[in-house]
Amino acid sequence: MSGKPRVGYLGPEGTFSEEALLASAVADAVEPVPLGTIYDTVMALRRKDVDWAVVPIENSLEGSISVTLDLLAGEASDVEIVGEALLSVRHSLIAAQALALEEIDTVLTHPQVPGQCTLFLRSELAHAQIVPASSTAEAVRTVAGDRGSPGAGRRRAALGTLLAAEIYGGTVLREGVQDRDDNETRFVWLARAQNDEHSSELGAPPLRASTAEEWKTSIVFWGPGADHPGWLVRCLDEFARRDINLTKIESRPRPGRLGSYMFFADLGGRPSETGVADAVAGVRALCEQVRVLGSYRAGGDPQPHAD
Repeated sequence: MSGKPRVGYLGPEGTFSEEALLASAVADAVEPVPLGTIYDTVMALRRKDVDWAVVPIENSLEGSISVTLDLLAGEASDVEIVGEALLSVRHSLIAAQALALEEIDTVLTHPQVPGQCTLFLRSELAHAQIVPASSTAEAVRTVAGDRGSPGAGRRRAALGTLLAAEIYGGTVLREGVQDRDDNETRFVWLARAQNDEHSSELGAPPLRASTAEEWKTSIVFWGPGADHPGWLVRCLDEFARRDINLTKIESRPRPGRLGSYMFFADLGGRPSETGVADAVAGVRALCEQVRVLGSYRAGGDPQPHAD
């Protein structure tokens, strides 16, 4: 044990989650702890196996990470967002050894990645089957293990990071296969809610100074009024008439309730400000449930991908 605070992330080593963690934390201030899935990462935080967690929440090409949103709104309602990190994302095609693209019949990667590399996959690997992996690094580790194996195993490739290729000994076949060079993923730092005694003792995570001055607050809300015309407009007007900017709003189906939705919103400011507090109170009067998912300083300029 290092004695440093432990931070869980989607592992194994070499994932974008690890890069986001290391890029946003003060150097050598925490002990990264790789975990198998985003769910495992959040549950480890709830069980107090780690002190904080870093998980992806949104990608500029593919949109929100649904598992993260659903956990924050449901099973993991006892954790909160305490920080934000932006990471520039570059994907590479990696195999165990040199292969021509036409030799590849299977591509392993995290389910969020194919949508970020659509043009490359359609034009160069339309013949290949896309197989999901728990993370990009796990995909690279699996494929790199094919080295020296006979038969079909040698026809696989992975979409992952150059760091993972270096760690696991993969051969990079093509770099920068994402659809856009401005591909970015937003990550959030999570902590147990401040009414947890251990979290209160820990204080804020040791994040590098942000280039952004603004604060953001994330909320989720739902209610029976959603069945009536104008209900959502009335909710949003609570912010508009107080000049509070919403930087994001989206709906997600409520689990087990077809046709019933919850709404996630990010807004400028924090609940300690009168306008934000009044707006949230106004929305609460219109809703069955309003939950503040966290208030935190906005992430600064995206951190470059570690090549």
